[in-house]
Amino acid sequence: MRQNRRPRQASASPLAKRIFDLILGSLCLVMTAPLMLLVGLVVRLDSPGPALFRQQRIGRWGRPFMIYKFRTMTVDSPTFGPKPDNLDDERVTRVGRFLRRSSLDELPQLINVLRGEMSLVGPRPDQPFLVEQYEEWQRRRLDVIPGVTGWWQVNGRRQPMHDHVEYDLYYVRNQSMWLDVRILARTLSAVWRGDGAR
Repeated sequence: MRQNRRPRQASASPLAKRIFDLILGSLCLVMTAPLMLLVGLVVRLDSPGPALFRQQRIGRWGRPFMIYKFRTMTVDSPTFGPKPDNLDDERVTRVGRFLRRSSLDELPQLINVLRGEMSLVGPRPDQPFLVEQYEEWQRRRLDVIPGVTGWWQVNGRRQPMHDHVEYDLYYVRNQSMWLDVRILARTLSAVWRGDGAR
C-alpha cells in the first residue's frame, strides 16, 4: 500500500497534541486499569477465546498498525469484513453487546495512543481493504493521526457509514486543541448516556 504524502503543518501543534495525548492517555489508563482487568476477565468467562481483539488498521500517511479492542464477537467471526449492523447480530457475544453499547470495548486503544499509533481524537482508522478503495480526496483522512473518538462519532454517528468521510475531512481542515477538547467532552457525555454502537 502506497504511503500518503505528508501534508502541510496542521493548525494544532503536533507536539502539543502528542503531549496532551501522553498525559491524558496515561491518566485514563491508570484510572481504568482495574475496570479493564475486570472486563477482560468477564469476556474470557462469557465465550471461548482471548479477551483482546487485534486487527490491522491503516494510520497516518497510510502506515499499518495493530489496533486493540476487547473482543465483542465470537472467535469464528471473519477478521476482516463488514461490521455488525446492530447488536442483534449473531456474531456479537452477550458481553459484547454491553461493551459495544457502553463503548468499553474501545478502552484498550489507550495503549495505541501511548504508542503513538493513535490519538485520543481523530478520524477512526479503517481496515486495509477499505483504504484501498479510497478515492484521492478521501485519502486526506490519512493526513492526521487516527483517533479513539472523532468529529463523526459526536455528530453523525447515526448516519450511514459511507457519509462519515465528510465529518472526518472537517476535522482535518479545522484541527485544533480546542476542537479536541470539545470532542472529548461530547464523547464522555455520549458514553454516559450509553449512546454507543447499535
